[in-house]
Amino acid sequence: MSSRESFDDGIIRPVTFWVVGDFDQPSGRQMLYDAIRHMKSSNNVRLGMINNPSENPTNESSLIARAIWAAMQTQTANNAKNFITKMAKEETAKAIYAGADISDFAVGGMDVSLFKSAYSGPKVDFLLSHAAYCRDVLKLQKGQRAVISNGRIIGPLEEGEVFNQDDFLLLESIILKTSGERIKTIVQRLGVEEDRASDLVMKVDSLLSSQPKGEARMEYGFADDRYSAVKIRPKEEEVYFDVVAVVDPVTRDAQKLAPLLLVLKQLVNVHLRIFMNCQSRLSDMPLKSFYRYVLEPELSFQADNSLSLGPMAKFLDMPQSPLFTLNINTPDSWMVESVHTRYDLDNIYLEEVDSVVPAEYELEYLLLEGHCFDVSTGQPPRGLQFTLGTATDPVIVDTIVMANLGYFQLKANPGAWVLKLRKGRSEDIYKIYSHDGTDSPADADDLIVVLNNFKSKIIKVKVQKKPEKMNEELLSDGAHENDSGFWESLTRGFTGGSKTDESKQEKDDVINIFSVASGHLYERFLRIMMLSVLKHTKTPVKFWFLKNYLSPTFKEFIPYMAEEYGFQYELIQYKWPRWLHQQTEKQRIIWGYKILFLDVLFPLAVDKILFVDADQIVRTDLKELRDFDLEGAPYGYTPFCESRREMDGYRFWKSGYWASHLAGRKYHISALYVVDLKKFRKIAAGDRLRGQYQGLSQDPNSLSNLDQDLPNNMIHQVPIKSLPQEWLWCETWCDDASKKKAKTIDLCNNPQTKEPKLQAAVRIVAEWSDYDKEVKRFHRKFQKDKESGGSSTEDDQSAQTDSDPHTEL
Repeated sequence: MSSRESFDDGIIRPVTFWVVGDFDQPSGRQMLYDAIRHMKSSNNVRLGMINNPSENPTNESSLIARAIWAAMQTQTANNAKNFITKMAKEETAKAIYAGADISDFAVGGMDVSLFKSAYSGPKVDFLLSHAAYCRDVLKLQKGQRAVISNGRIIGPLEEGEVFNQDDFLLLESIILKTSGERIKTIVQRLGVEEDRASDLVMKVDSLLSSQPKGEARMEYGFADDRYSAVKIRPKEEEVYFDVVAVVDPVTRDAQKLAPLLLVLKQLVNVHLRIFMNCQSRLSDMPLKSFYRYVLEPELSFQADNSLSLGPMAKFLDMPQSPLFTLNINTPDSWMVESVHTRYDLDNIYLEEVDSVVPAEYELEYLLLEGHCFDVSTGQPPRGLQFTLGTATDPVIVDTIVMANLGYFQLKANPGAWVLKLRKGRSEDIYKIYSHDGTDSPADADDLIVVLNNFKSKIIKVKVQKKPEKMNEELLSDGAHENDSGFWESLTRGFTGGSKTDESKQEKDDVINIFSVASGHLYERFLRIMMLSVLKHTKTPVKFWFLKNYLSPTFKEFIPYMAEEYGFQYELIQYKWPRWLHQQTEKQRIIWGYKILFLDVLFPLAVDKILFVDADQIVRTDLKELRDFDLEGAPYGYTPFCESRREMDGYRFWKSGYWASHLAGRKYHISALYVVDLKKFRKIAAGDRLRGQYQGLSQDPNSLSNLDQDLPNNMIHQVPIKSLPQEWLWCETWCDDASKKKAKTIDLCNNPQTKEPKLQAAVRIVAEWSDYDKEVKRFHRKFQKDKESGGSSTEDDQSAQTDSDPHTEL
């Protein structure tokens, strides 16, 4: 089936025009007439016609189209051209539709009888094929006009839009200058038969013009590559890619690029040259890590032909003496956790390891990220809450919108998810106005979001206040107390469900304790801190642990301990937002989590949270601290002790910037603090802290002790209530006389003696050893029960070291 008919007299013509239109309508005939007139004035153009009827074609309604087709089928190119020129004139069409005989318009030299037999045939298959081509290939509606030039579609033309002889001349010039003339020259060299040559030019030009345009290739000569480049030769007598890499070898980018180039070499034949673009002077070694990029060139199989366990990074020939930490860098939208290892990945001391240190990681969640704005104000709707779930379980995870860029994140797995405004004040006051990046219609109230690949999914949501709620604020006083649906919807928490269901009364009578730990040593301290809390209170306790950096051993042990000692716990997660300045050291990242995300880490039903450092010992009922009157401040911290006079030289806050900034106020320590989350969210403290952090953290000399420098620096915007001094005693800064009043003891580092923490704990805290023995006995029981169940794990304590690799005050 032919989709177009054309004139072709054997000469190579680099420009092919296909005129598309309804030739039984004046607009279609006019465009065809202008095309023929232009063709007669140019030696570069050939012309084809595609009829796109406005109505279903019949013998009666398609008189001109049938006449054009019959002439093309039966006459020579020149006679057909002259006859069709007549057919395209308006007076000819009017006469034919008025009943004139078609043969009256024959031109000299035409075989009229052959033409009439073709014209009078009852079949209209050719018209139907043209209509189908316009509909299915060109995606045109019935009767629409267009011009196709060497595969480029100009159109559809608007009704009344003119495409005349001058337009055809301009289009021809563009085609010739961009590609047509050069392709014609090459085709002529090939010696292709003339009747096929014009088709070949058209097809090649069409293919090339459909490709995305990139920048032109630039050739650079490297005169000095004889000595200054690492060169890997390609395989002989095969097509190869020429790859040149210019890198500074002591940068993180170079660490990533090296394995990429190695994999590329295995996949394709490359001629590889690597130039070292080194800095002439370095004050400090910029790289302090070994790095492997996990990228496999192909699937690998085991000896039994089964798939291997998956891609892995191998570190070979490592130095034995340094203390290493194993970190993993993942794409922004991945939440990855370690799921199996016997070793303390924070403190790897290879001299004490007999064989290898294996660690297995698992992609646990994919992040759905977004930005939300109020369409009326253009600002983020502070305090707005979203839920993510399914039709049957609509609240699996939830979050609050930050004022910083209107950012929110929700963790999910591959599949289709329903994103909603949370029932309660969010849904009462706001409605979704528009959305971008989702997988549901623009007017849908419930947004469907499909996670179907491992790339980042970032959506944009605009919301608007309902007309009757224009004067209401989400974070107004007393908004939450009477909203039973709101409270009920919050009991699940950010991680998809609490360990137990709590009534509001039970919720009010629980001590919520937040803590972070990384590495087996600090997890050992953490268990002892938990035990000291539980020994001194009869109030129900719920511990909240940052899951991101807990070891697999601790995550296995904590449910067992919770059952034994009767406390609740929840593992919470948050991915450091990509737009917030990233920290590179693990300890500083953990410090950031202690202060930067307090408003989004916990379910909105949690009113107060106490942060207790892992290396603290509690000697009183923390219910007293939970109920402490903060007098309107969002959080309370204990000031640093100043009673141990021999440490005066180390009190950095007594001079310079801090002395000026504090202006007589106390500098507070971050080892213990209480947060009124309701007040914290109401004054947007989290947004303010993140904003200040973003401005200061780019300077390496700022925020050296991030978790306490930041809140102390923000005292004018986010006030701190000073807790009584006895709430935190630390031998480094407090004198011995004040120890007997201490409600908690913190194992601060001592910059003077640098005493290891385990040694200091036994010496300073009389009850520490008893707590440690109790936890060890219980841990051995846990391991014994686990081994009897068919698995075994090396003792958690065996990988610990008495040296403290962390730096903190």
